[in-house]
Amino acid sequence: MRRTAAALATVLTAGLAAGVPPAAAAEPSTCGTPADHQIADVQGSGTASPLTGRTVRVEGIVTADFQRPDQLKGFFIQDPTPDRDPRTSDGLFVYSTEEVAPGDRVLVTGTAVEYNGLTELSPVSAVDVCGTGRIAPARVRLPLRDGVDAPGVPPLERYEGMLLRFGQRLTATEVYRLGRYGEVTVSAGGRLFQPTDGHGSTQAGNDARRLLVDDGSNVQNPDTIPYTDPRVLRIGDSAYGLTGVLGHGFGEYRLEPTRTVRFAATDPRPEKPRHVGGDVRVASFNTLNWFTTLNRRGADTAEEQERQLTKLAAALKGLDADVVGLMEVENNGDTAVRAIVDRLNRDAGAATYAWVRHPYPGTDEIHVALIYRPAKVTPVGAARSAQDPVFDRPPLVQTFRPASGGTAFTMIVNHFKSKGCGGATGPDRDQGDGQGCYNARRVAQAEAIGALAAESENPLVVGDLNAYTAEDPVKVLTGAGLVSQTQRFVRPGERYSYVFDGQSGELDHALAGGSLSRRVTGATIWHVNSDEPVFLDYNTEYNPPRFYRPDAFRSSDHDPVLLGLDLR
Repeated sequence: MRRTAAALATVLTAGLAAGVPPAAAAEPSTCGTPADHQIADVQGSGTASPLTGRTVRVEGIVTADFQRPDQLKGFFIQDPTPDRDPRTSDGLFVYSTEEVAPGDRVLVTGTAVEYNGLTELSPVSAVDVCGTGRIAPARVRLPLRDGVDAPGVPPLERYEGMLLRFGQRLTATEVYRLGRYGEVTVSAGGRLFQPTDGHGSTQAGNDARRLLVDDGSNVQNPDTIPYTDPRVLRIGDSAYGLTGVLGHGFGEYRLEPTRTVRFAATDPRPEKPRHVGGDVRVASFNTLNWFTTLNRRGADTAEEQERQLTKLAAALKGLDADVVGLMEVENNGDTAVRAIVDRLNRDAGAATYAWVRHPYPGTDEIHVALIYRPAKVTPVGAARSAQDPVFDRPPLVQTFRPASGGTAFTMIVNHFKSKGCGGATGPDRDQGDGQGCYNARRVAQAEAIGALAAESENPLVVGDLNAYTAEDPVKVLTGAGLVSQTQRFVRPGERYSYVFDGQSGELDHALAGGSLSRRVTGATIWHVNSDEPVFLDYNTEYNPPRFYRPDAFRSSDHDPVLLGLDLR
């Protein structure tokens, strides 16, 4: 028999008339009809319910309500009399919009099923509200204790459907899907670093430290983006006491908060790069597909293109560098790079910046480019490149001398083959060592650049090498006598320029020959992009207009690298 709130009032009145104490009448210890299974029986000790396809009747306390059409269309319940098996969860999702509220004691009849990896009751034939109760959240810490679950069962499975509280500090380590799905990934012990970036992490260790925090909804592009008021969440911000129920969907366990999550600004925005000194400043910047041709790899519309160019110009002005190597510029002659220079000169004054014409840009849709300030440096000789077929995007090589006189140096601008696996064969296939596809190609490219640097005057190798610090291509370059300047000057916790799958790492490098290295006065990575959510970028689709700003933040997906040189 279904008991609504009105029915409970009738029971209470009858109970008082019969002399039954109010607490016993209003808050019975069990529902009138007994459950035929405990929630732990439905969950089982594996990843799937042992009762899949069977109709069951369970009793529990409602711990979370996500019944609205823009939410999960259901609610979570938890057994107030759990079993003593640590392998079996005592919580369960009920796919039903029968009205309930947190704290209700309910008797639910429905079919046990697995949906997107989540054990739930669906369809549901009856939801009887028969009292009230309270469930205290289980206190857990990441990483979870090993040795509890059966082999092959993920550690979080033991808590699926349960109300949890993480009492430790958890740090935002991925915000890529924040605007699109309302998701943020947090991790214990600070942000996660790529295992091949030399920070001592492992993939298994990273996976054990991470947790996906959702917004209780499967809706794409939610009207209200979580954690954006009064400021937008950045990777590196942190929260304490995350509390919610643990669900599962789209291949991941996900915490659906039941209390407001408040992130502290523990990674404040760097409004300007750190001081690097020197009399000549040099930078490297991946522009994230700056195209003047619309609807290709960059902007789709003239409005987006203007927004993109405005942000790129803001980043370049913020760097205030005298020479900048650029990656992912459209390979359409000088048109795309000229547009950048024209915008900078419009704001800074005519002829403030110029560009170096690439003598052999290759046939890829994108190429590397080089801009500079003629008042600060003067090109020495003609620009060079390499026609070695190992390069998908040939390097750009140019020697400069300070305009006021001093030591010359040679910029070697690169964009190595990406880690994507399209078309990879033989040694270019993923070797399972964490370096992704085409590592053999990148190694060969690094060897060619090392040889090119050896015959150049005071070489400075910069660019997106698509290789993290502890990977083979970077080792090849350092083995050739080049010295990483970010390794010298940037603290380990800040030594990253890109975030992929919630793991930070350094793809963008600056390596100097031995003699030039002694003239480097400082180096920094300006974190204006990798820590920021993508809905701040220039795109108009999916991005709420109120978040766009004509500033450097999320001007790209890579952070720029900046160096100071003492060439006097």
